[in-house]
Amino acid sequence: MLFIGDDWAEDHHDVEIQDESGRRLVAARLPEGVEGIAKLHALVARHGAEDLDPVRVVVGIETDRGPWVQALIAAGYQVYGINPKQVARFKERYGTSGAKSDRGDAHALADMVRIDGAQLRPVAGDSEQAQAVRVVARAHQTLIWERTRTFQRLRSTLREYFPGALAAYAGLELTSTDALELLIKAPTADQAAKLTKQQITAVLARHRRHRREQRAAAIQAGLRERQLGVPTPVAAAYAAAVVAHAKVLIALNEQIAALEEQVSEHFLAHPDAEIYLSMPGIGEITGARVLAEFGDDPTRYTSAKARKNYAGTSPITRASGKTHTVQARFARNDRLADALHKQAFSALSSPGTRRYYDKQRARDAGYNPALRQLGNRLVGILHGCLKTRTLYDEATAWSHHATLPSTA
Repeated sequence: MLFIGDDWAEDHHDVEIQDESGRRLVAARLPEGVEGIAKLHALVARHGAEDLDPVRVVVGIETDRGPWVQALIAAGYQVYGINPKQVARFKERYGTSGAKSDRGDAHALADMVRIDGAQLRPVAGDSEQAQAVRVVARAHQTLIWERTRTFQRLRSTLREYFPGALAAYAGLELTSTDALELLIKAPTADQAAKLTKQQITAVLARHRRHRREQRAAAIQAGLRERQLGVPTPVAAAYAAAVVAHAKVLIALNEQIAALEEQVSEHFLAHPDAEIYLSMPGIGEITGARVLAEFGDDPTRYTSAKARKNYAGTSPITRASGKTHTVQARFARNDRLADALHKQAFSALSSPGTRRYYDKQRARDAGYNPALRQLGNRLVGILHGCLKTRTLYDEATAWSHHATLPSTA
């Protein structure tokens, strides 16, 4: 067998190839792209037997996606995407000085897949459709997070010179495009006080708001309330910053809506979509996010426990001497954890999930711990549905929990 450590950068890869005894056969720097992958295959052919099976070539690299990784998988190599934190901890075996180099990282990666390969997770063999869902679902969620950060900056700026706008537009939500357009039209207190009811109504009508007359009257009254002010030049400077943030938010709203359509389209085209949508609390967007993070490789999760551990919903036990504690798992995929938390909350309308949640609360579990336990149970049910290729059934999923005596 050959073991390859691949420390990648934007334009090159530092690689080291070892044999089964750990002897370094070659260390080289390869360019990114077709030329680099061809040179890597040539090195493998030169240092391996002529009839070496590609599956006997094991590669460790600190990423699990991209054209280079796809090329390694297409060649038939075993590829392990390793967390950089794991590599850093592994390198502490060699020394604690903190020294770092690209060649040293390539050496550590080769050692890791040779020594600890059984403890590492290979890059999942997800289908092309699942990879497409992952790309658009992550992009959609990233834009939503970016919108939240931009809104917080906008809100903080308004509080410093025009806090009345926050109260006046509270009924519209300040992240909505119509509220942002009004803010751009009149970004200072003096300008906002001069907005007429007709101007406000026109913006609300363009965005098809209901009860426009009442909303416009309330907004106008809020903008005309007396409030503390700042000097005119300072207000003008703040207004320029607010207009910039508002225009960025409008652009984000447009792109989020466009990506949402792409997320639904790619998700509904996946053969597992029907199973995901049968689960309580899962719609198209949440289902796409869960599918994107779990993937669809049927061999990736050997059991429901393995899927729960990856999801981060199962607890971890810390036992040492007389100390024994059970704690929440915080080293996890945050995107997946966020989607599963939303699913658990939305699923409370289902009788089975509500009964299970109420039992956790009756055991003095807090709101978040109870939702986390419910999410853990739902991940197990999802695993069973995917394994047997069956849709969610309320009676089957909660049959053994329905007979348990209540602890209330």
